[in-house]
Amino acid sequence: MISSATNPGTLYESKRHYLRFQKPYLHLQRVFGNDWFALKAEAFARFFGTPLFLVIQTVIVGVWILVNVVGVTKFDVYPFILLNLAFSLQSAYAAPLILLAQTRQADRDKALAEADAEHREAIHQASEERHRFAAEQTRRLVTLLQQNTELTAVVKELSERIEALTADVHKQVVHVDKTG
Repeated sequence: MISSATNPGTLYESKRHYLRFQKPYLHLQRVFGNDWFALKAEAFARFFGTPLFLVIQTVIVGVWILVNVVGVTKFDVYPFILLNLAFSLQSAYAAPLILLAQTRQADRDKALAEADAEHREAIHQASEERHRFAAEQTRRLVTLLQQNTELTAVVKELSERIEALTADVHKQVVHVDKTG
């Protein structure tokens, strides 16, 4: 008997829902949760690693230094202490956000790896079940072939007996006709 795991309809359903092993981990999709602050913090942490951020920061720093060196304004003269303070402030907020994002990403990666392992295990179990089913079918076929061979031998023996009996009956009928 074929089980539901090897039923073609069930296999089709499992192909359609190939992410079903990841459903228990959907709560990890957002790094910081799903509230407004969490979404903005995640977007900000992701923005830190983009080329756009580096270009914008480089342009701002270049304009900052140019404006102060040329003398357009003197709000942060040569040692650029205010610029260093801005970089320190940025680092103070960026580092924890990035570390938190990396930690949560590692959690998501681990959860997805576990889901993948569960999926591979389910595939392995289905494969083993198919192999057991095929082995059982093979055993049944061998048994049927043995029974068929035995039946063929019995049919041959009975056919030979019928032929011999028919020949005996024929001899007796022919012998009775000749004497009678």
